[in-house]
Amino acid sequence: MSYTALYRKFRPDAFGDVKGQDHIVTTLRNQLQAGRIGHAYLFTGTRGTGKTTVAKIFAKTVNCEKPGEDGPCGECRSCRAIAAGASMNVIEIDAASNNGVDNIREIVEEVSYSPAEGKYKVYIIDEVHMLSIGAFNALLKTLEEPPSYVIFILATTEVHKLPVTILSRCQRYDFKRISIDTITSRMRELVDEEKARVEERALRYIAKAADGSMRDALSLLDQCIAFHLGKELTYDNVLDVLGAVDTEVFSRLLEHVLDRSVLGCINLLEDIVMQGRELTQFVTDFTWYLRNLLLARSSDNLEDVIDMSTDNLNRLKEEAQAVDTEQIIRYIRIFSELSGQIRYAAQKRILVEIALIKLCKPETETSQEAVLDRIRQIEDKIEKGTVSVPEGKGRALESADRQSLQERASRPRLSKAIPEDLRQIVAKWSAIAGSAENPMKMYLKSARLSMGENGRLTVVLEDGPASDYFLQHPQNKEQLELLLADFSGKAVEVDIKVVNSQQEFRETYPDLSELIHMEIEEEE
Repeated sequence: MSYTALYRKFRPDAFGDVKGQDHIVTTLRNQLQAGRIGHAYLFTGTRGTGKTTVAKIFAKTVNCEKPGEDGPCGECRSCRAIAAGASMNVIEIDAASNNGVDNIREIVEEVSYSPAEGKYKVYIIDEVHMLSIGAFNALLKTLEEPPSYVIFILATTEVHKLPVTILSRCQRYDFKRISIDTITSRMRELVDEEKARVEERALRYIAKAADGSMRDALSLLDQCIAFHLGKELTYDNVLDVLGAVDTEVFSRLLEHVLDRSVLGCINLLEDIVMQGRELTQFVTDFTWYLRNLLLARSSDNLEDVIDMSTDNLNRLKEEAQAVDTEQIIRYIRIFSELSGQIRYAAQKRILVEIALIKLCKPETETSQEAVLDRIRQIEDKIEKGTVSVPEGKGRALESADRQSLQERASRPRLSKAIPEDLRQIVAKWSAIAGSAENPMKMYLKSARLSMGENGRLTVVLEDGPASDYFLQHPQNKEQLELLLADFSGKAVEVDIKVVNSQQEFRETYPDLSELIHMEIEEEE
């Protein structure tokens, strides 16, 4: 006899066996007991949460000869026929492969025929969001006013793709992700029945990896048991099968990151790769570890939020004290971006290495979090007394400072009595240039500002199209003066000067923007 997968073998046959969807099960039970059965239902939610299972139990119950409080009896002829897939009263349709108008028209034609036996004809349309627009339109009228003996149950994982006209004709039931505790408890029941030996810690990790899906959890459990058939399934065995990484490795990786040790991070990644771990899973798990660190840093009562033992939670809180909130947020952002890139990347390891280097070297980024991390790094060095100038570089820095002072001394000097109007123009120059129309905007952005005789503004341009634009066409110079007047509120006279290079400008004309910046520094 062929082997039956766990998720098929232990698929619930009654409402009482459905786990994690009590709000839906209770409502459907009450409707069945009161005889208030709707004509169209919409089951939504993520994969593996019980949508199709509940639909089949409901279909069995409405046709059962002796239904009970927990659903179908499972023994009558109707229940046995539905369970065997031989009943003409329960029609299950996969909309992914039957999504055309003709497929729906066949259903509409069949609806007109009453069931040969039993009370109801139940149509279960799975993945209904895959239907075409024409198919939806063909279904509308029948969905709104079907015969009294017809029930439609639509199931989908992407309810946002359904037309509003379909949604308004159905009773909607949202299936929630199943909690880790509920999945773990259900798996414990199954492994005890299967007489398999599995560690509780291993079950909890599988439940966490299933991400709220009971079917995924049972598939992973099946895979792990098969790999270690006849042996006790331990936590380490599960990590081996799923290609995951122990959380202790994340603690060591965080230490290397905080120490700015790129070599330590790369060596640790090398060990992970050589152990055959899956890098996509590693990125996901490390991101969750960082999330737990952020929560441990931000709050005290975390027992209900973070799923881990008390010892691990206490260790996590200690680790959280060694890193600032802004740092953790930056780490999460980097690895969240990585998780979106690595899934389809050919060189996954290189992407992970780049992300680790970013964690260790905040100077490679220009984001606010990276700048704060760099400042924090300098503060730490100052506190530890480790800030020093490498041997041989002190004289080079001193020479560079002396050269800078000589360059400043050799530059053309300008009286510091700069009119306030010119100060405002220099401060707003980028905005002024940006408000002009091309090609003036382009030429003004490359211009340098200085001050000529009688406090007149001097616009210095390199020889070429920019200088020709203003010198050969006086109306363009007048347009510039009008533009400056709009910004300053006063009439401004402009002199246009031409240089052959930026070097000539520095040697010939004082730079207004630099001079004003120097004054600000002196005032501070």
